[in-house]
Amino acid sequence: MHIGLIGGIGPAATDFYYRRLISIFAREKRALELTMVHADTPTLLGNLAANDVAAQVEIYMRLTGRLVAAGAGCVVVTSIAGHFCIEDFERKSPLPVVNLLAEVSRAVELRGLKRVGILGTRTVMETRFYGAIGSARVVPPGGEDLDRVHDAYVAMAAAGVVTAGQRSVFYEAGRRLIREEGVEAILLGGTDLALAFDGASGEFPVVDCAGIHVDAVAKAGLG
Repeated sequence: MHIGLIGGIGPAATDFYYRRLISIFAREKRALELTMVHADTPTLLGNLAANDVAAQVEIYMRLTGRLVAAGAGCVVVTSIAGHFCIEDFERKSPLPVVNLLAEVSRAVELRGLKRVGILGTRTVMETRFYGAIGSARVVPPGGEDLDRVHDAYVAMAAAGVVTAGQRSVFYEAGRRLIREEGVEAILLGGTDLALAFDGASGEFPVVDCAGIHVDAVAKAGLG
């Protein structure tokens, strides 16, 4: 299947999806058919902060129209923050949507996790992954940790690179959730967190949400 990616939100996440898809298809000795369109990070973050679902869905619909014209058979939003309006987008999209929230929810249930921490944008953390995890309790960072994680994440996503200070913020918050809140693993609730964790922390168990999503996209593309 020809895969359609809505990328750019942010650039590092888009690069993660692209490289991982190339690797998977090469391993399977299959040709990758892919078209990518660009969504603007500051616009998305503004719509997310305002909870302007209609405005973001309109952007996705316009971009999906380009993917339809290019021959794509499915559409993928390469941003967890960008999934704040995913249900409304799914209802309107002319293409099937590979929904990250649904894929991660299944993965958490299959792993038998009952209590997980989360890192990402403020909205993702405060809504506990948009309420999409039904089989486990999602615990966000408390107090100043939540603000620090949000600020570090937004800065990292916009720049497309992670600093040592930002990485330290994520790891410290994760360690505190493990130690003080008794969570079994940390949801990497932002696709750009691949920059800081590279799929695993080495210090505590993680749920690699972006990796789970890309693998589901690859499965759809491989048919």
